[in-house]
Amino acid sequence: MVKYCAKPKDETNCAKSKASDMRVHFKNTWQVARVLRKMPLKKAQKYLDDVINHKRCIPYIRFSHAAGRTPQAKEWGVTQGRWPRKSIELMQNLLKNAESNAEQKGLETSQLAISHIMCQRAQKIRRRTYRAHGRIGAYMASPCHVELFLEKRDAPVPKPSSQALRQGRVQPPAHKRFGDRAHRCTYK
Repeated sequence: MVKYCAKPKDETNCAKSKASDMRVHFKNTWQVARVLRKMPLKKAQKYLDDVINHKRCIPYIRFSHAAGRTPQAKEWGVTQGRWPRKSIELMQNLLKNAESNAEQKGLETSQLAISHIMCQRAQKIRRRTYRAHGRIGAYMASPCHVELFLEKRDAPVPKPSSQALRQGRVQPPAHKRFGDRAHRCTYK
């Protein structure tokens, strides 16, 4: 039995996939996992294919110190983005594995979405490099563990009608009620 760090809502309607100690950079794989979270399965597969073909990019949010800028990142509201090939190929393989697990369980793959995806650092692989003047430097790899769940998507919540807003049953968000003063308004 493989251990996962989370439990699905419904074990029978869930397909899982996991990879441990993969030789892909943790920081790149973390960015890819972050983008795929809550995405429908078919949409995620299409997105990863587009990234491999350099039509779209993976936005870099957290570990983005030296990431270059690209206009493709505007789609996500940021300026930095990359196309991490090895991390994307790992995710494609995991999605394909989870999809075949779902088919084995008899689930409809067109209705599945990524409900849980997680990337954790694995133990570093230590090697050494030989430097000038007889010194030795660290030469380490940063592998990672990745796991994901595919579950049936929940039905979307309908938007409240204008009549419900007028009758006061539903309040509009604070930024629409108060404009610039929304951050100063507190309610009990």
